[in-house]
Amino acid sequence: MRRLLPAAFALAFTATADAQTLRIGMNNDPDILDPTLSRTFVGTNVMTGICDKLVDLDAQLNMVPRLATSWEYPDSKTIILHLRPGVLFHDGEKMDAAAVKYTLDRHLTFPGSFRRNELAAADRIEVVDPLTVRVVLKQPNAAWLAQLTDRSGMMISPKAAEAAGKDFGLRPVCAGPFKFTERVAQDHITLDRFADYWDKGNIHFDRVIYRPMIDSSVRLANLQAGAVEIADIVPTDAETVAKNPKLKLSTASSLGYTGLTINIGNNQAADTPLGRDARVRQALSLSIDREAVIQVVFAGQYTPNAQPVSPAHPLHVATHKPPARDVAKARALLAEAGVKTPYVVKLMIPNSPQGVQVGEVVQSMAAEAGIAIQPVVMDFGTTLAASQKGDYQAFFIGWSGLLDPDSNVWSFLHSGAALNTAQYANPKVDALLDQARETTDLAARRALYAQVWAQESQDLPIIYLWSPRYIIGHVAGLKGFQTMPDGIMRLQGVSLTP
Repeated sequence: MRRLLPAAFALAFTATADAQTLRIGMNNDPDILDPTLSRTFVGTNVMTGICDKLVDLDAQLNMVPRLATSWEYPDSKTIILHLRPGVLFHDGEKMDAAAVKYTLDRHLTFPGSFRRNELAAADRIEVVDPLTVRVVLKQPNAAWLAQLTDRSGMMISPKAAEAAGKDFGLRPVCAGPFKFTERVAQDHITLDRFADYWDKGNIHFDRVIYRPMIDSSVRLANLQAGAVEIADIVPTDAETVAKNPKLKLSTASSLGYTGLTINIGNNQAADTPLGRDARVRQALSLSIDREAVIQVVFAGQYTPNAQPVSPAHPLHVATHKPPARDVAKARALLAEAGVKTPYVVKLMIPNSPQGVQVGEVVQSMAAEAGIAIQPVVMDFGTTLAASQKGDYQAFFIGWSGLLDPDSNVWSFLHSGAALNTAQYANPKVDALLDQARETTDLAARRALYAQVWAQESQDLPIIYLWSPRYIIGHVAGLKGFQTMPDGIMRLQGVSLTP
């Protein structure tokens, strides 16, 4: 889950005297290639090649210019964006202030938009002149500009969007380095270089082909054989890559989280002891030894966590730690809740070797506390659809994280938010989350989030498990590639030498 996890990708490179093709293998087929409607991490990776953003982040978590060259705050509720001149969309239309207003308004109003909650603090978007946009906020919002470093900041062609309507994602038209060429579901997505890209001097590939490559062992084998030049590496394969003199590892602490989302109010599937009674959710949490799962499945590379804010982020609340495993207390809570054991919990898991293994380990641990986990393994797209409809009890899922942790929190825990598939609603938490959005002081925001985690850890609509780490293997000749904290692959400046 800016993006829903699992997330993985691999690249392959071919070259002739006149052309270079980059083939990218992903662990899942992306969802719709529409920045307004997309939910998945792999979809964001593909769209990053198609759609430039207004601003971006760097490895130090600073915001840096892209389609917006600078920004300013005349007052606490106004943001002025100054746009890059001479930028064109793939259809030849100008990327100007009118296009920015159109895109941001579309994110806010289009039916089914997953960007609406991210940008909801905007009262109105105004065109000042062709290269200047004024954003007027309803109230001060510390997170609003940072949302533009992800899909909310991806600009689309108004002409193409109006013509395509809800089908825009079938043939997206943006202002990025590559144009959409074709898509064959479950097979490949092909992009070709955009000759009029504003930063074309930093693009060194003529074609990019994205292919689903679900099995991590297949990605590793292709990397070792030289069939791909870069691949997402699962932690248990990191040592193998590190020992290969022809390969290198590139890693970064993730801004995201992985956990168990519990259905507590989303249709009839929530009408269970797990959904109705926080004591049952507490018991499930206490039955899990997070550190042991990380050691067994992820070679100790991930960090146990009890909040959706990564320890790598300055807003992480260091004093809020995961609970230690306590089987006796878990059993006592189940007895207190009047739950007969073994109590069956259906755990929905996106199909991947690591996800299945996590399900097996958690199943074994929970059984000791009297909870019988029944893994329900489905393809990633099916799990997302089921979670949205409320057709699940518990869901093993993550979120890759954006620059500001508001993106990890508000949309998942605030009542009525687009990604709140648990349908959690706590007025105290709502008020704290709203206040945190409006607070610009770092220490004050952290203190507000500390109160959120204290309440969330009692209610447990999401049982947070760990903060992942991005681990990328690549050939030694790949230059200019850097693993970023958001895990998104940027192709600017990336090249391959023999």
